[in-house]
Amino acid sequence: MRPREKLAKLGAEGLNDHELLAIILGNGTRDTSALELANQLLGTYSSLRHLQEKSIEELQQIKGIGQAKAVTIKAALEIGRRIAIDGETRFLIRSPEDVQEYADAVLVPEMRDYDREHFMVLYLDRKGGVITQESVSVGGLHSSIVHPREVFKTAVKRSAASIILAHNHPSGDPAPSRQDIEITRRLIEAGRIMGIEIIDHVIIGENIYCSFKEKGLI
Repeated sequence: MRPREKLAKLGAEGLNDHELLAIILGNGTRDTSALELANQLLGTYSSLRHLQEKSIEELQQIKGIGQAKAVTIKAALEIGRRIAIDGETRFLIRSPEDVQEYADAVLVPEMRDYDREHFMVLYLDRKGGVITQESVSVGGLHSSIVHPREVFKTAVKRSAASIILAHNHPSGDPAPSRQDIEITRRLIEAGRIMGIEIIDHVIIGENIYCSFKEKGLI
């Protein structure tokens, strides 16, 4: 069965990643089917998570992927990401144990496989509920430069009372660098001026993480 027919008969859960991606692509080219294009994409980028990281320009490096298909892929993966985040909007963070639970359930699975540093921010309401989680910066293999305005823009817009910082180390080692510590201190100071507390900074490694709060760095 073709992917569309298979989904209609078995449901979306009955399809693998390649087949779902083929449906998103819609059609192939004169010489390549949509499923073959999907195989090329996932063969090049290894997983949907890695595919999500790629820019529209990077996706267009695959023969047969034009701007329209690249935009459609980005939109579909972004919808999936937002649905996943919406599922966590009622997650309450009121203690270090809650931070640990959120890191284990959300941050580690989402960020451990990134091949570049992503700087995430969790925005919390006054009761500790997660309002939203946003990626505010994507850096290189070894560093992610973030500016306070990028971190606090959404905090002001969404009336967040506090925030939690998180970023990954592609090396797999979550030990904070000197730059990590300096950036955190700068953001804490900016938060004090604005009346927005930074509760913790979590660095994600390979299935492990480091909490600044637990290390006494905050």
